[in-house]
Parts: sequence; structure tokens; C-alpha cells
Amino acid sequence: MADLVVVGGGLAGSEAAWQAAQRGLAVTLYEMRPSQSTAAHVTDQLAELVCSNSLGSNLVDRAPGLLKEELRRLGSVVVDCADATAVPAGGALAVDRDAFASEVTGRIEGHPRIDLRREEVHTIPQDQPAVVATGPLTSEALADEIAELTGGDHLYFYDAMAPIVVADSIDESICFRASRYDRGEGEGDYLNCPMTRDEYERFMAALLEAETAPLREFEQEDPRFFEACLPIEVLAARGHKALAFGPLKPVGLTDPRTRERPYAVVQLRQDNQAATLYNLVGFQTNLRWNEQERVLRLIPGLEQAEFVRLGQMHRNTFINSARLLRPTMQYREREDLFFAGQITGTEGYIGSVASGLVAGLNAARQAAGQRAVALPPATMIGAICHYVASADPEGFQPMKANFGLMPPLVPPVRNKRERYAAYARRALGDLAQFVADEDLAPVPVSAQGTPAA
Repeated sequence: MADLVVVGGGLAGSEAAWQAAQRGLAVTLYEMRPSQSTAAHVTDQLAELVCSNSLGSNLVDRAPGLLKEELRRLGSVVVDCADATAVPAGGALAVDRDAFASEVTGRIEGHPRIDLRREEVHTIPQDQPAVVATGPLTSEALADEIAELTGGDHLYFYDAMAPIVVADSIDESICFRASRYDRGEGEGDYLNCPMTRDEYERFMAALLEAETAPLREFEQEDPRFFEACLPIEVLAARGHKALAFGPLKPVGLTDPRTRERPYAVVQLRQDNQAATLYNLVGFQTNLRWNEQERVLRLIPGLEQAEFVRLGQMHRNTFINSARLLRPTMQYREREDLFFAGQITGTEGYIGSVASGLVAGLNAARQAAGQRAVALPPATMIGAICHYVASADPEGFQPMKANFGLMPPLVPPVRNKRERYAAYARRALGDLAQFVADEDLAPVPVSAQGTPAA
């Protein structure tokens, strides 16, 4: 019998399995794909990214960047794989999604203490420690089981994927390469499609009249969207300039041909290492596919675009962690049961990795007879885990990494950039002290460096 069962081979499950195995546990990791797929996945790879290929800012004085740095210092295998498969993205960490998933899959499959089983799990393991990291697309059978365990229905929101276009079909005589505020390398890591006011008006009119794909009957009763990942048509309906002040904002960009800032800009981000694919930044959508092609080809430079993936919206499921979990990622009613990933409300790719690391670490500590630990709330990992475990359970919603989750600085720092830098210094200092106090030296990120059992 395995020392630990991990259910779900996404970002959180892969990280949890790795952390536990590297600390000496025999782990069985279950992933239902490819025998049972989901509405969003297209491969059988572990840690497949179904939305953007960006993992957010890589700058330490930004909340997502600080979170990544903390994870690196704790030996995160997923972040290491992301670093190894990165593509140009200015100050962000974006990856070749296929290479990234292949890298994670290879490391998990090659680990001597991880038994990867391609089977669907219908029930929560009862007779051994377990981590449930089935993500926002949990299968119906297991979702019912979790609902029965937690004594209530799941909360949910809708998430949407952005389209991907073939690079050769983009008209670069119209687009220009630049990173916002010239952050990045070389000519700029983004392709920018500039819009005049008239072009923006025409695009908005087409977008607002376009037909969306229908929700399934049971989803129509209460469609709630996650604010940080709104479909463009939902955002556009909130106001005529909502997109111009949102994903199409032109700030920090100058069209080299006019030497002026465009009225609006659609940014395209490299999606693979070969630079043959680009995704439309912030363009999550649930328009019907034929409508997407019609509307998106109104964007200057995309008139002849070839789309290899069109947008799609799917339901994301999460539990009310504020009622159910501790900041150790333990289920309050059963200490050897952990939850991790987006199903807990730790939103975003890296937030999922963070909760997976905490769950795997604590499962290993518990097996060794040690107490489970919650990271300091002044670290970004600790702040996220404390949030999902202690937020107001009424109206609980997923949360991405942000400095607003952290304890205030004493004395306060008024300048925002200096304040964020101070948060980062404090977080990394507290993390270093915590690692020393709890003897949490990071484990190697290669199976060859696996500690002895």
C-alpha cells in the first residue's frame, strides 16, 4: 500500500506528489486522462495548461513573482519545469505549454517513488492519507463524493480559454513588437495590434452583437464568473470603454510608425518555444466559434488569422475552503486528508502549485510523525493558504496572489513600488527563518537527487 494517494495530475497534484516522494513517501498518483477526459483538456500530459500559457509576473516585487521565488526556494518541481521551458514574455514567466507539460510528465513518470496510474478515482480514499487535487474540472462522480463529505453543494464560477493563432498568419506589417514600458528583451516580447478609435468602435459593436455559446441547462441557474478571468464579451457589456481600460489598454506602448500611443491595443503573447503560435492576451471568451473568427478578424493584423484553438468557457468547481480547511491544507474533520489546487480557491496556476507544495510537504511531515506546518502569513504562500482557510465563508471566492493578503508593513510605506519591494524583502526573510526553524531544507528538483528513505 502506498504511503500517500494523490488524486489529480494537474499542477497541484504533480507538485504534491513530488514533494511527498522526495521526502521519502511512496506515492500513488491518479490521473484519469486519457481514459476519461474533460471539457477543456486536449492531451494526456500531466500539468496541462488549459488557459493562458503565462504564469504571471516573474518580478520579485510583484505578487506572482514573489510567489514563484518562494516556491523556487522551497524546491518546487513545477516552477523548475516552467523555468526550463520558458518563452519570451517580458517580465512574465510564460512557457511553451506542450514542452512544459512534457517536462512535468517526464519527471513524475521517472520518479522511483511515484506510481502514476491512469485511472479515474470515484471515491475519496478512506484507509490511507490522501491529497485531493482534482482541480476545477473534477469528475462528476468524485464531485458528488466531495459534496457528500463536505455536507453541502460546491460553489462554482466560470472560466474561459483564450484563442491561439498561427504566427505566420499575423500581418506584422500592421502589428509591432514591444513589451509594455519596454520591459523584456530585444525588440519586445509581445506582438501588438494597434487600434484607432474607429477600429475599436467597430470591434466593440461586433463583439456586443455576437452570439455566445449556450450554457448547459443546469449551469444556467446561477452563472458566476471569476472577476480576474472575465470573458471579453462580459467585460465589454459593462461599459463602452471597459476593454480600452482593461485587456486592450494601450498604456506603456508606442506605435513606432506613428510614434504615438494607439487608442487601444490587442497584445499577442508567444505560446510555444518555436514561436509559431501566439495567444490573444486577456481574450477569454464564450462566443460561438464561427462568431469568434468573424469578430477577432476585425483586429488589425488578424484579418487573415489562422486559429488553432478558439476560446471556450467551462465550469470551474471549488469547495468552500473557509469552512473546511486549515492553512496547512488539511481537511478540518480528518487530519490525513488534504486538498490542493484550484478546487481550494487558490486561484491561478502558481497559486495551485503553492497549495500543492504545502499539501505534499505536510503529508510527508505527518507520515514522519511531525506536526503539519502553515507558512508565515507574511510570505505569499502563507498569505494565500491563510486566506482560503480563514476568509468569510459567506460568498467565498477564489483568490490570486496579491499583496493585499499580507499583513501590513510597520511602519507603513507610502510609495507603492517601495511598499511592494518591502513586502518582498520581509517575505523572503520570514521564509528563510521559517525554513531554518522548521528544518525545511528544500528537496532536490531531480529524481536523481532523491533523498534516501
